[in-house]
Amino acid sequence: MYESMHLFISIYIKLFFLLTPFFVLSVFLSLTRDISATERRKVAAWLTFDVILIGFVLYFLGNAIFSVFGITLDSFRIGAGALLFLSAVDLVRGNEVPLKQDGPGSVTVVPLAIPITIGPATTGALLVMGAEVTDVWGKIVGCSALFAAVLSVGTLLFLATPIERLIGCTGLRILSKLTGLVLSALAAQIIFTGVRHFLA
Repeated sequence: MYESMHLFISIYIKLFFLLTPFFVLSVFLSLTRDISATERRKVAAWLTFDVILIGFVLYFLGNAIFSVFGITLDSFRIGAGALLFLSAVDLVRGNEVPLKQDGPGSVTVVPLAIPITIGPATTGALLVMGAEVTDVWGKIVGCSALFAAVLSVGTLLFLATPIERLIGCTGLRILSKLTGLVLSALAAQIIFTGVRHFLA
């Protein structure tokens, strides 16, 4: 029981930062600036549902995709880690993402779910994390952690207005940069694991 709880917490923390919650919150606030608080909460709810659906599909498809393309898990670890590191650098540097908005209802899947919340780096990391786990109990713990992490991000989005009032735009930028630092460490760990197994 203790080992399972430790595994759950470890995966949850990795996934929470992997989803770059504070960066997503900043973009969410920007894209929903002109709609009511009620509509903003609806967008947050649908976004949470979409990210859960996309996240679970990626988490379970890792081994199948690697098998079809003949890619080893360690090779994908290195590639995904490199992408994740580049994303972390963008967060630390505070690079802005070009945004297009056709209307309040058009932003939930694109660009908020893809590629803001689940971008190329997050996609690669989810594929790797899902493929690493082969036993049923590990899959259950991993899925539970993924569900909890996405719900946590969804809760932040649901409370976007009071959070913005509390910490302001500057606070969100600082938290985004801290998220980038955590992601860079996670990326390094993924790359080193891939290289070590590849050379073993």
